[in-house]
Amino acid sequence: MNQNGSITLFHYWNRLRDGRAAPKRSEVEPADIKALLADTFILEKDTRGEAVFRLAGTRLCAGYGRELKGFSLPSLWRDKDQRLVSRLIHGVFEQKSVVLITYEGFSRNGRSNRFELLALPLDGGVENPRCLGVVSAVEKPFWLGADPITDALIDAIRVIDPDKEPMFLKNRPEIPVPSLAPTELEAPETISALGRSRRIRHLVVFDGGRGE
Repeated sequence: MNQNGSITLFHYWNRLRDGRAAPKRSEVEPADIKALLADTFILEKDTRGEAVFRLAGTRLCAGYGRELKGFSLPSLWRDKDQRLVSRLIHGVFEQKSVVLITYEGFSRNGRSNRFELLALPLDGGVENPRCLGVVSAVEKPFWLGADPITDALIDAIRVIDPDKEPMFLKNRPEIPVPSLAPTELEAPETISALGRSRRIRHLVVFDGGRGE
């Protein structure tokens, strides 16, 4: 976790949950994360069980050149990565896992930039799982927001159980966070399906502990 937006949102989420697997959706106060709102999002499940944007910040929407509300999060990636992204977010919804994805986004005119996405679980009840997240641009090129991102490739993934594996944030002390249930990633199949040519340099999965 290297971007300030991810670090700040994680600290906020960690304080809210206060030892629970996840804080309640109603506990999130937009005013508390005012500086992050342009880059944050909330996901929900649609009637097909897909992760779709319930809310998306203005800068995030501008980066993709469209209003993202109602769109599927996995659809922002190439077909090859969509199944993996869907499974990762399903883990956030169902197992209360914490997911960090770094990826390269490609613009309509062929430019590229790297991004970091942090996805954090919210407790919306069994019928209404939610996910709070933020997307941070690693660099801020002049064209971002004017030349829309239309494609993306995953660079690296971390599914984190920081209770068992201390999380080292940029220039910050270790943070205790809850035991999280393992994401059911089938590592050999996943790595084989992704392939080295797909720019995934490493995949780190930290096993977790508590199911809902």
